[in-house]
Amino acid sequence: MRGSMMDQPLLIASLIGYAARYHADTEIVSRTVEGPIHRYTYGGSYRRIAQLAHALQKLGVTPSDRIATLAWNGYRHFELYYAISGLGAVCHTINPRLFPPQIKYIVEHAEDKYIFVDLTFVPLLEAFAAELKSVKGYVVMTDAAHMPATKLPNVLCYENLIAGLPETFAWPVFDEWTASSLCYTSGTTGNPKGVLYTHRSTVLHALAINAADGALGLTARDAVLPVVPLFHVNAWGIPYAAAAAGAKLVFPGPLLDGPNLYDLLEGEKVTITAGVPTVWLGLFSHLEQAGKRLSALKRLISGGSALPLPLIDGLEEKHGVAVCHAWGMTELSPVGTTGNLKAGQENLPAAERHRLKSTQGRTVFGVEMKIVDDDGKTLPQDGKAYGELLVRGPWVTNGYYRDEAANKPAFDRDGWFRTGDVVSIDPDGWVKIVDRSKDLIKSGGEWISSIDLENAAIGHPAVAEAAAIGVPHPKWQERPLLVVVIKKDGKLDRETMLAFLQTKVAKWWLPDDVIFVKELPHTATGKILKTKLREQFKDYALKPA
Repeated sequence: MRGSMMDQPLLIASLIGYAARYHADTEIVSRTVEGPIHRYTYGGSYRRIAQLAHALQKLGVTPSDRIATLAWNGYRHFELYYAISGLGAVCHTINPRLFPPQIKYIVEHAEDKYIFVDLTFVPLLEAFAAELKSVKGYVVMTDAAHMPATKLPNVLCYENLIAGLPETFAWPVFDEWTASSLCYTSGTTGNPKGVLYTHRSTVLHALAINAADGALGLTARDAVLPVVPLFHVNAWGIPYAAAAAGAKLVFPGPLLDGPNLYDLLEGEKVTITAGVPTVWLGLFSHLEQAGKRLSALKRLISGGSALPLPLIDGLEEKHGVAVCHAWGMTELSPVGTTGNLKAGQENLPAAERHRLKSTQGRTVFGVEMKIVDDDGKTLPQDGKAYGELLVRGPWVTNGYYRDEAANKPAFDRDGWFRTGDVVSIDPDGWVKIVDRSKDLIKSGGEWISSIDLENAAIGHPAVAEAAAIGVPHPKWQERPLLVVVIKKDGKLDRETMLAFLQTKVAKWWLPDDVIFVKELPHTATGKILKTKLREQFKDYALKPA
């Protein structure tokens, strides 16, 4: 028997409609590429989003068309999020940090119809625009005064495009399973893979992360600064969640260094911010060097890679900022876990609290998780057993966009998505990533976690970054090699590093050697590119024990 509830589809346009109706005066603040700070409100954004929707229709955009963006976090990018999806078209956010051949592949694979581009990235597109057959034109996201001289064909100015168009729009109503947005993974091997989100999955994800114990838990009293980019997995859902809550939005534009972030955090009284550890290391370094404090910030969400324990300790104990580590993937929209403590855990000693917070967090409602061994057998969630993490849920992909070859190894026979992460899960749902399955180091038949080694190394005050990889060994099959970047003005040598690690990890985990480099290779999303390190050091000779 069916219940008697209204069949009202979950659509993205309803989120900004709600914000404009009930939080019309709440600010959206952006540091622009052109330089000045831009301010308007949800009410003002809604009127411009309507103008943009009319402009897209005039360009011939129809439902299911892919419309690409290549842009920083700012108000125009925010408008594109809602206008494109609201029409029933697909908002395709492209990561400009990818290599140009990857960007070209993504545009061609998605068959984008138009590309909206920030001033910064116009030269990037000029290099290969002539080869993009599906693209009908380009829109530079600026006003007439800042329009660049460009070789891009069929180029338009954003502000001229929407000027004078009606400030209201009758948003179409369609099936909530309609595709809304598209994001490609920045994989370390092969071509990037597309994840095609729906209106339903996007709205459900926004509601879930806004739960009190969700990753964000936003309210109408919050001001949120997403450092995580709008071009990467929907800025972790923040543009949608903020509108659903009526929270103030603060966009940082292209300036993500410690001093500029601090100025925005303080000046706009930001209460919640989200980004990757490298950003927070830069912010914390600025706070320490300048002797400054954060007066308004209450919570900091970190994801993408493990947050070093010393950084958690410094932010929480010195600055009173609650740190929440979340885990997710492009394929999960992205949130799968959040590091909010359970009842009683907030009273644990600081060291124990920080240990919990350095894990990937607890499973959120809406995402099911299991761990399996190499044969696919489900393992106990006792905090001891570890295996590959598999997930499923209403905002988890059921297949990559136009990529059947990638789908077969990505799912088990029951349809669970294989994350490639090797984890343990305790009875309370706390997930601890042991490693990526391809990054584990197998020595003498036993596994060594490269992540744990790296976290231990980063605890040294002179270490800026560290990566542990396995290199061939004549006796033990593989042994760890630690590759370290020293902080500016820091001093460290091999023996000092190894002596420091002796109290942090098991003796047989100690690296056989330590190499110091000026920088580590990174993926487009800031993760250490270990495939490149393994290739670089594949012939590195370790002495037999």
